[in-house]
Amino acid sequence: MNTPANETIIIVGGGHAAAQLCASLSQAGLASQTTLICEEPLLPYHRPPLSKAFLKAAEEQPMPHRPADWYEQAGIQVLTGDGVAAIDRTQKHVRLQSGRELPWSRLVLATGTRARTLPELDTTLSNVTSLRHAADAERLRALLADAQQVVILGGGFIGLEIAATAHAQGKQVIVLEAAPRLMGRAASPELSEHVLHSHRNNGLDVRTGLSASGFETQDGKVTALIAGGERLPLDLLVLGIGAVPETTLAEAAGLACEDGVIVDAYMRTSDADILAIGDCTRFDEAYTGRQLRLESVQNANDQAKTACATLTGTPAPHRALPWFWSEQGSMRLQMAGLPPAAGTAGQLIVRRQGAKPESFSLFHYVDDKLVCVESVNAPLDHVTSRKLLEWGISPAPEAVADAGVALKSFVPTPAPAPAA
Repeated sequence: MNTPANETIIIVGGGHAAAQLCASLSQAGLASQTTLICEEPLLPYHRPPLSKAFLKAAEEQPMPHRPADWYEQAGIQVLTGDGVAAIDRTQKHVRLQSGRELPWSRLVLATGTRARTLPELDTTLSNVTSLRHAADAERLRALLADAQQVVILGGGFIGLEIAATAHAQGKQVIVLEAAPRLMGRAASPELSEHVLHSHRNNGLDVRTGLSASGFETQDGKVTALIAGGERLPLDLLVLGIGAVPETTLAEAAGLACEDGVIVDAYMRTSDADILAIGDCTRFDEAYTGRQLRLESVQNANDQAKTACATLTGTPAPHRALPWFWSEQGSMRLQMAGLPPAAGTAGQLIVRRQGAKPESFSLFHYVDDKLVCVESVNAPLDHVTSRKLLEWGISPAPEAVADAGVALKSFVPTPAPAPAA
C-alpha cells in the first residue's frame, strides 16, 4: 500500500543520504509531502571534495547536489540553518531550535556523524580543527594557508587525504596514527602497508603506533605536542581521529541505539514510523552478516533508496555491496566488499598487477569465495570486481593473478541475478 496522500514526511539532515532520499521521493511522486530540515545554512552538498579539491580551490561554497530551484520545482520544502531540537513520538512533531514545531507522519533521521575529539585537548584553541562539515573545511582552508608545520592526528581516509593535500602545497606535514597501521577500519593490512610506504616515498612523514601524550599551548594556540617522547612544534593541528554517529535526537526520543541508530533491513528504527539512513545507522550487513556501521557515500545513497521503498509501501530488504574510495595524492584507492579480519581461517590474498607499477588489485578469498577486492589506481578492476561480488562469482585465484586474462571474461552475459 502506498503512502497516503495526506501523510507528511520529514527528513532530518543535509548529507548524501538526505539528498538521495529527496531525489527518490521525487521520482516516487511524494516530493510535495516532504520537508527537509538542514541544521547547516546550506542545501545538501558533496562532501568528499572537502578534504581534497576544496582545500586547494577558492570556492566560497561546496557544490550542492541539486540547486535550490530543483527543490522548489519538485515541491520539497527545505529549511536550512534551523536544526531539530527534539522529537515528540507521541504527538508526532519535531521542535526546531527556533522553537517552531512541525508535524510528521513518517520521520527519517539522516543525522550523520560528528568528529571525534580528544577530551584532554581544548578544541576551541584557534589553530585546532577537524573536518566534518563545510564550515570546518572553510576554516581548515584558511588555517592551512597561513601554516607551515602541520600535524595531523589520525591515519584514516580523512587524515591521509588532508595530509596529501597539504603536502602537495609545500607544507611540512606529520601524520600520527595511534594504531599499528593506517586505515585500520577500512583496509586490509596489505593495503595499509602499501599506502604507508607510498606516502613515505613521496616525502610525507607518517608515523604509526604513536599518539599525542601532551600538548603545549600559548596565547590561545597549540604550539607543540609530545609524541613518543619527541616534541613536535606546529602551526596547525588537525584532528582526524574518526567520527561518532550523531544519535543525540534518537536517544532522547527513546529509539534503540548502539554505536548508531539501530535499523532493520527496511531502514526502520525501533519505532516503525521513524526511519534512519546513512552514517548514523547500525544494521545487519547482508554480505557478511555482521552488524556494523558504514561511513560511505555508497551506503548513504543505497540506504536512502531502501527507505524510499519502505515509505512508498513497496518495501524490499536492504542488500547492497559496500564499496568505498579514497583519493590520496596520486593514489586512488577503491574497495569493493569488506576485507576479512587478519588471520581469518581459509583466507587467500591474490595480487593482480596492473599495466603500471603503481596499479594493482588485491583479491581476498575466504574458503575459495571472493569476498573483497581492493584496487590501487585500477578503476576498471574495481568496476568489474563489484559485479563479480554482487553476482557471487569467484574466479579461480590463478586466473585472477594472470594479468593477461581479462577480468571481464569472468562476467557472464546476460547478467545473472544478484547473489542471495
